[in-house]
Formats: sequence, C-alpha cells, structure tokens
Amino acid sequence: MRFGAAVLRSPDSPFTVEEVILDAGPADDEVLVRIAGCGMCRTDLAVRRSAGRSPLPAVLGHEGAGVVVETGGPHTGLAVGDHVVLSFDSCGHCRSCLDAAPAYCDSFASLNLFGGREENAARFTDAHGRELAPRWFGQSAFAEYAVVPARNAVRVDPALPVELLGPLGCGFLTGAGAVLHSFAAGPGDTVAVLGAGAVGLAAVMAATASGAVTVAVDRHPERLALAERFGAIPLHASSADLPGSIHELTDGGARYALDTTACAQLINDALRALRPRGHLGLVARLHTALPLEPGTLDRGRRISHICEGDAVPGLLIPRLIGLWQAGRFPFDELIRTYPLTDINEAERDCESGRVVKPVLLP
Repeated sequence: MRFGAAVLRSPDSPFTVEEVILDAGPADDEVLVRIAGCGMCRTDLAVRRSAGRSPLPAVLGHEGAGVVVETGGPHTGLAVGDHVVLSFDSCGHCRSCLDAAPAYCDSFASLNLFGGREENAARFTDAHGRELAPRWFGQSAFAEYAVVPARNAVRVDPALPVELLGPLGCGFLTGAGAVLHSFAAGPGDTVAVLGAGAVGLAAVMAATASGAVTVAVDRHPERLALAERFGAIPLHASSADLPGSIHELTDGGARYALDTTACAQLINDALRALRPRGHLGLVARLHTALPLEPGTLDRGRRISHICEGDAVPGLLIPRLIGLWQAGRFPFDELIRTYPLTDINEAERDCESGRVVKPVLLP
C-alpha cells in the first residue's frame, strides 16, 4: 500500500513528506486507519535529542485519530467506518496491563519508543525500497494511513470532529489523567500546575472541572492568560518566594502539584509548596540528576512519576470527550491545524511556543 507520510531521516534534518510503502495490511489483532488528524507532541520532537536511541529514519506521530478502513477480523471489536482515537501501545498480558495500568506495561519502552512490536511489525519502506523504522507508539500517524493494534484504538461518536481528537490519546490524556486519576482531585482540593503547555493546560482544565482550586505557574504571560481563562490562578515562575505564594493562594499549601517542566528548581519549589502529606507528580522526563533540597520531603510529602496520566485510554478518552461536550474541557481552544505538508512550520511554531498543540491534517 502506497501513501503519503512525513519522514524524519536524521536528528538534524527537516521532515520530508514523501511516498511510503506499507508491506502488509492489518493482522488478526490490528486495524488499518485513515488518519484524519494527528497532534504533534514534544515526545515526537524529542527524537531529535535522543542521541540515536530512537530508530531513524522513521514516520513519527502518536496522537492520531481517523476512520477504520480495514480490520484484521471481527474479534478486533471494531468495524470498517468506525471513528477512532489512537493511544499508546501496550502488550495487554503483563502484570501491569492486567492490573489496568497499561502505561506501565513491561514492554512500554520497546513497543512505543524503540522499534515497536516484533510480531506483525507493519514495516515501512520508502518509495525506493529503503527500510523505515517500525511503528512509533504503535501508530506512526504523521501519515495518511496507519496500521495499529486494535487495543490502542478507542471508538468515538462519528458526529464528533475526529480530526481534532487525536491529542486526547496522549498529551491531553496525560495532564488530565494526572489530575483525575493519579490525584483523584475533587471539590475542596488544591492543585498547583507547573508549566502551562499542552499537558499543563489539560491538567488545569481537568482540575477546574473537578472543582479544585488551581494555581498555574509559567514564565510566559500568554500561557498564564490561557490558564486563567480555564479557571486557574496565574502565578509567574519568577515570583519571589514561589512556594510561599502558592501557600497563600491555596490557604496553607497545595494538596497536589504537577510538574511538566523537569526544572529542578521548580520541582523543589513545588515540594515546598505542598501541604503535609501532599503529592507531587512528575510527567516530564528528567535528563540529569534531581537534587532535592533539605526539608522538601518532610511531613509526609511524596513525589512520583506519572506516565500517560495513569490512564486506561478506553475509559479516560470518552470521559474527556464528555467533559468537552459539556463545556468543561475546552481542549479545542489549544489547537491550531496545519496541512501535513506544513509539518516543519508546525514544529517551529511548537518549539517557539507560538502554538500550544499543532494538529496535522493529511
């Protein structure tokens, strides 16, 4: 099967939109999806800084959504014509998967980041027959089509604008899931969100929807303005005594804090901003040692890493759509769409902060 896709050939090269060849259709547990839209996530762009750990050349993209055009059989639970949102890959049979924690799948790294499934790898070649890396996050959705494991595809109402729904499968799922699942925040709780990008603003929207008092910390005034529009109290990251300011705004400290920045100073500030027994969640990957200042983990405070919002995508994605339909999770206000052919412009706008969530339309 031949179709257009955006290929990244080396860490320092631009994406090139070119014809690729998929050597086989869906296997028994897979579906072929015509991609309507795919969000651009910073994890896609981090491949440029992965020092060769991620396989290139590759078709990236892991916030896809579209329409099923072929299935591997009725046992996939999906049918031709179904509209689906695609999420991360998981094996389905390890202890974490069986414990409804697919984001902690024993094979998460190998399935999503380092080459994909060995069985039914659905390998790409370019138009000259040169091999491209297997599926990225089980999708490789910067393309017109993707073959995906059926367990990664979440059926949605066909009346919805499916081209905008892809970011619910990763970025928005991560921020919202951290608040709704990892913290289980509710009325009367206090949440501090550090970093008002796509993940952080999704967390702000989820916290507001849950009835929590929310403080958003960022260094960009325009991002703070967005957070305030979504119900948060804005606080500039350079404020004097940031922990003290959060304590004051939350009447004694935040019960929960979510860091999306991987900045050591902000992480320490967030710990100091917690009330006793407070919980700080980290979603950004740390690339250096994290020095914790004395006293930051006193009085029952704790810190943990949160992957993919601790979510089961098939449960959280419909919940987020329901909140959006009720006007309580306006994620679409963060999206700007681009033709797939403008992927390099989308990347520049994402890296510069001009846009919160680019969505590419094949």
